[in-house]
Amino acid sequence: MSIHKRIILVMNTGFFKPEIFIIPVLVFASQLLLAEEKTDVSDVNYCYSCHAELEILPDAMHPEDIHLQKGLSCAGCHGGDPLQEDMEMAKARSAGFRGVPSKKDIPEFCGKCHSEIKLMRTYQPRIPTDQVAQYYTSVHGQKLKQGDRKVADCTNCHTSHAILSAKDTRSSVHPLNVPATCDHCHGDSEYMEPYGIPTDQYDSYASSVHGVALLENQDTGSPACNDCHGNHGAMPPGVTSIAHVCGICHVNNMQYFSGSKMGRAFEEQQLHACEECHGNHKVAKTSDNMLGTNAASVCVDCHSEGDAGYRAAIELQTELDTLVSAYKLAQDKFDYVRRIGMDDVELGFLLQDAKQSLIKARTLIHTFDPEQVGEMSKEGQTHAVAAINLAETQIHEYSVRRTGFGVATIFITILIVAIFFKIREIDKK
Repeated sequence: MSIHKRIILVMNTGFFKPEIFIIPVLVFASQLLLAEEKTDVSDVNYCYSCHAELEILPDAMHPEDIHLQKGLSCAGCHGGDPLQEDMEMAKARSAGFRGVPSKKDIPEFCGKCHSEIKLMRTYQPRIPTDQVAQYYTSVHGQKLKQGDRKVADCTNCHTSHAILSAKDTRSSVHPLNVPATCDHCHGDSEYMEPYGIPTDQYDSYASSVHGVALLENQDTGSPACNDCHGNHGAMPPGVTSIAHVCGICHVNNMQYFSGSKMGRAFEEQQLHACEECHGNHKVAKTSDNMLGTNAASVCVDCHSEGDAGYRAAIELQTELDTLVSAYKLAQDKFDYVRRIGMDDVELGFLLQDAKQSLIKARTLIHTFDPEQVGEMSKEGQTHAVAAINLAETQIHEYSVRRTGFGVATIFITILIVAIFFKIREIDKK
């Protein structure tokens, strides 16, 4: 019952005398207002209190559900009158009771609020309101329209009564939890059997460089399923878009590849760009061994001895190996200079320049052009050689200082011994 109704009820009693009871009534009203603010949802919501009493509350209902936190209770979604204690009156159609929506209606059901820009803007100015439209472009949405009731809808990913902010680590859509949320369906081989798609994506992803970074190192900047497949409009990337998907993070690699002869050939032959060399879910950490013609090389998967690509692979590996060797030697010299306590400031800058050239050279591999990689390799070698020479100078100076210190130590020792014997001679006389 609302506050004003309660006050009117008190005023309508036969005992009410304005001149006597005005102050107590005001006090009583203020106490009711305070009580109303502090009242738990179960005290004012008969939907909640009755279901709790009968122990039939929805599974996994969370008190910190974001809808509850924003004041949207049971009736906000299911309709009805939560202030009516009588069940039939509370669930009457005249009270707007809708009940549980059918599977096919859930996207539109959630979209009644989430697609309404004026409403959603009150919670977040930049909040998207096209989730429903995106959903129907996804494989899930398309199959739902076709009558498939097994596909994921809003509640499968976000849950129904435990919807937490995506920033909350307990949320089913927090970055650390997204792979497990997707795996709930996509890892179930029996459930996915009618679709004829693999179900080992989670295991492959968990062992990948991305999965290790996210799941083991807790690096939420690392991509999860939705970063590549999308959120509400989830689809596998098309052949022509894979490079752009990877390019969201690996921008330079994507640009070099797209502008290369290899990139154009891949597009013509409908090959999967980055995926052909790096894989999709099980993306291994890259290494220089992926180049050349060794057993671990990915180049020999397509190129054979004698063709232009095979020769280019050898040249690319040679250029990179030369720079790596020079950089490692410079790094060793730098470490030694630091250990002996000599000046390493300028040496450190040169080594950093060499490292940057090495990073750029590795990125330029995606041009598949030995000439461009060679130019960057030579630039890096110049920095590395300068660092090695400077380190040698510091090491030589250290050697000279040690020699000088040794000679000085011997001279001082001889002088002390001579003084000692001179003193003894004087004492005897």
